[in-house]
Amino acid sequence: MSSLKWVLGYLFDCVHRHTTWPRRDRSGFAYVCCLDCGRELPYSLERMRLVTREDRNRKTRGARSAVAASLLLISALSLFNSGVALADTLRHSGDQAQNAGLTRGKARPILVIGFVGGFVHSDDVRHSEVQLARHLQAICGDHVEVKVFKNRQTEQAHKAIVEWFNSLSDSAPAAPEEGPKPRIILFGHSWGASAVVYLARELDRDSISIALTIQVDSVRKNGQDDSIIPANVAEAVNFYQSKGLIHGRARIMAADSSRTTILGNFHFNYQEEPTECRAYPWYDRAFFKGHTSIECDPHVWSEVETLIEKRLSPFQATQTEVAAALQK
Repeated sequence: MSSLKWVLGYLFDCVHRHTTWPRRDRSGFAYVCCLDCGRELPYSLERMRLVTREDRNRKTRGARSAVAASLLLISALSLFNSGVALADTLRHSGDQAQNAGLTRGKARPILVIGFVGGFVHSDDVRHSEVQLARHLQAICGDHVEVKVFKNRQTEQAHKAIVEWFNSLSDSAPAAPEEGPKPRIILFGHSWGASAVVYLARELDRDSISIALTIQVDSVRKNGQDDSIIPANVAEAVNFYQSKGLIHGRARIMAADSSRTTILGNFHFNYQEEPTECRAYPWYDRAFFKGHTSIECDPHVWSEVETLIEKRLSPFQATQTEVAAALQK
């Protein structure tokens, strides 16, 4: 590609080749994220390729034609029976608005905290933890807040959680049954995964409950134990691999099994690194192959995303459902 074409392509369409795996948000929109410039690009799951500007223009023209036809039909129906149709429409719209308001009012406040591993910056979009956090924030409503911290920022994360929890408590109704309780979800990779457990213990001292902790190839830090999940955690899950100089903890346990459910300790074995690892530095891929592979593995992070999203809704995955999904 010539320099002029590259500049034009960069200004109007991403020309980089390294992207994340395709994702589909709750509205059905599929996209990928460029690992070089961080742009989100529309993706066609049917044609297995990026959606070009020509595709978008063609779709827009088709949509405009459909809208025009719909408007003509609506106009004809309105002329035929305008009074009854208008009354029914307004009444139906009012009911929908009222139901939507009640749903928003009953929305459960949720805070999702992620920790990156090693010496990674919390805004480095090449890493799956950051990609997942941005994706969750994009598809979730205002009742969900997502934050990412370095694994050395447990104090800052602890302060942010306490302030968030106290702000909800101050504005909560007098009777607990009048409003849903807030939920907190923690996830991380490597040192970030162990930071999840350390932070959960601090929150236990504050009598703050955790809905779910997710550890991906957890590596303990400063001699602290990242295998015992404190009793303030309702559910916990562990993904790990066992190859290379750095490998994750193979087993996590509940300090109190009557209060904490361990969804599973799931082992991954990598003969070849995922293609998503190409954006990582060569020394990470050479010396920490397995540890880097599990961070790049779209299958792992798809399961992490599913676990979190299920807890953003009234439905929760069981240990059997998690194991079944991982075997696919």
